[in-house]
Order: sequence, then C-alpha cells, then structure tokens
Amino acid sequence: MSQTVKNTHIIKTAALQLGFSYCGISKAEFLEEEARQLEEWLRRGYHGKMGYMERHFDKRVDPTRLVPGAKSVVSLIFNYFPSTDLAQEGTLKIAKYAYGEDYHFVIRERLKQLLETLREKIGDINGRAFVDSAPVMERTWAARAGLGWTGKNTLLLNRTMGSFFFLAELIIDLDLEYDSPAKDYCGTCTACMDACPTNAIPEPYVVDGSRCISYYTIELREEIPQEAGDEFDNWIFGCDICQDVCPWNRFARPHSEPRLDPSEPLKEIIRQDWKDITQETFEAVFGRSALKRAGFEGLMRNIAHVRQPHSEKKFS
Repeated sequence: MSQTVKNTHIIKTAALQLGFSYCGISKAEFLEEEARQLEEWLRRGYHGKMGYMERHFDKRVDPTRLVPGAKSVVSLIFNYFPSTDLAQEGTLKIAKYAYGEDYHFVIRERLKQLLETLREKIGDINGRAFVDSAPVMERTWAARAGLGWTGKNTLLLNRTMGSFFFLAELIIDLDLEYDSPAKDYCGTCTACMDACPTNAIPEPYVVDGSRCISYYTIELREEIPQEAGDEFDNWIFGCDICQDVCPWNRFARPHSEPRLDPSEPLKEIIRQDWKDITQETFEAVFGRSALKRAGFEGLMRNIAHVRQPHSEKKFS
C-alpha cells in the first residue's frame, strides 16, 4: 500500500470517528468552468446586496490562493436533520440548521481536531479548515469529491441523506487519492422549482439569490422591499421549502449531535408565536445561535413583514 493510499485512509477514518457522515477528496485546482458560471451569476445580479460574493473572486475559484501549495481539498458532510420539525408546530418558522448552537462553533472544533490528528499520524501538514467562513465553493468541491451532486436548487444532494447537512473542508498540501464525482439523480423532477414561493429558481441549477427567502431574512440588512410581497410562508429566518419538498430528503435521518438540538427556551418561544421576545430574551436564547446573524432588529423586521398584509403580489 502506497503512502498516498495510507494517508487517504487515515483522513477518512479520522473524519468518521469525529462524527462526520461522509468524507471525500478532490484535487486542488483552478475551477475553470465554475469561474465562468460564477461570473455570469454575478453579471445577472443574482447576488443582490451580497457584495462579498464579488470579492476575492480569484480565491473563490482557486484553492491554491487560499492555501499556497495546496494539493487536495478534503470535503466533509455533517448531518443536522432534527428529530422534530419545529416549523410544523408554530406559525413562525426558522430554518432547521438554526435550531441549535451555531454550526460554526460545533464543526470548527471538529475540524481543528481532525487537522491535529492528521499532523500526529501523518506529519507536518500545511493547511486550513473552512466551514462556510471563507470564499470556498464548498458545494462544487463536495460534488467533485463524490459526496453528492448539485441539485436543481443548487444544494448538494446525497442519495442516502438528502440535503439537510453542513459542508466543511480542509485544504491541505498533501497528495491523496481522489474520488470521482457522483451522478446527477434529479432526473425530470422540478419539485424545488415548483414549490419556491418567490420564484427564486428561475431555471434548473440556477438560484436567483436576490429573490430567495433566506436572502431576505438573513443577508439583506435593509428593509424588505414591498415587491417581495407576502409569499414568505411565515419564514422569519432562512427557509427550508426547497429542501422539504425534495424527494431525496425522505432518506434524511436525525442527527446525533446534542449541541444542534433546539433548546427548551427556543421551543417555548415557538409555541408562544414569538409574541413575548425582547432584546434580553433574544440575547439569552440566541447568543450562540445562527440567529445571532440576523440580530434582534433584523428578526423583528422579518416578523413584522410576515405578519403584515402586502398589496404587491409575488414575483411574476
């Protein structure tokens, strides 16, 4: 067995032992086709007010700009599918990934442990860990590593897990065995496109981020424009609609990470329809939650939007 094969085995074994569901590896190289697609996506203005999507373009499409000498991208899947769908219990909804502690904290610790384990067992490795925290095209790398395929809603789909999972990466200067991309199993299904209330998926495999409910309720820092209409279906932080209707998510199974479970205060707030939430309550309940990103004022803006009638109809 070659050293390359041994090192690959060490990485994948260590990843599974740390609670990751899947680990795949691809060659760190310039993403030529994806660079063209990203350029066109930006040209269409699908990034809305997400100015950061325009920055660091070169790093986004070339991992060696993030980690000099990088040879491999290790892609990882971490399940977050909950045992209970809180969106079914209350009138106001938050995305499933935000039920528990902020995933950045949870996964970053595991990535740090993984990198330390590799350095102990393999030797000096130069690399960096990423979890939605830098200009990394994580879905592209995960697809290249065979962890799934890019669905028509542009999320990564896995045949045994669906899409309710986080993606993370290690970009390292180590030659490894590379996995093959997975086949696209979306077929003729358009469930995600048909279900999106704001028509944010104008064509297969393309999402107009500026129309997405997640964009309005998380990324947008201004007032939600009137033309957004009243089609938010009571989502006040993120949106799971295109995932909930995806046939592949019938295979999703509950995660086993306690830190991602919803707290009792969160369950209580949802039962009370958020009517009693204050700044102090927000800080106490969501201090280490992904909802912290929206902030108290942002959350109140979202709640006001879904509670108020709008004269404008949804996007045509």
